[in-house]
Amino acid sequence: MLLRNATDADLPAIQLIYAHWVNHGTGSFELTPPTVDDMLMRRADVLAKGMPYLVAEVAGAVQGFAYANWFRPRPAYRFSVENSVYIHPEACRGGVARLLMAELMTRCEQAGARQMIAVIGDSANTGSIGLHTVMGFRHIGTMHSTGWKFDRWLDTVFMQRQLGAGDSSAPALTS
Repeated sequence: MLLRNATDADLPAIQLIYAHWVNHGTGSFELTPPTVDDMLMRRADVLAKGMPYLVAEVAGAVQGFAYANWFRPRPAYRFSVENSVYIHPEACRGGVARLLMAELMTRCEQAGARQMIAVIGDSANTGSIGLHTVMGFRHIGTMHSTGWKFDRWLDTVFMQRQLGAGDSSAPALTS
């Protein structure tokens, strides 16, 4: 398996993976899959903030993707990132998500991030909650019935993990 930076050429595969989970899963609260052009703009936003956008490739095929972006858009949040990991449905439970998450955390720490936040759609999303738990995240809260999808209410679960020095020292600030 090759973990690498995503390129424009990967976006059709990334869009198909994400569209599957929008249409069939509760991890994303989107109701309509974004287009490849939408994904291109989203990736550009991530990269403009100096954050990683990765793919896992096996035999030339994208099996999953992961990225991080500022937890919230205001600049004070720039050392706290929100992660996203999506895996091709046929590659689930094969270790792809764990490898992508580990690389994502390393790259975010290298980029200066101090906290990683997981905003997980659906408190019954045991796959995502389990992945984050194994990767050292701790549960920090649940917002109940915050999403309406597939004719039912869904919770939002928050998990958090310190990166590097976390809050034990001030971040390296640039002007």
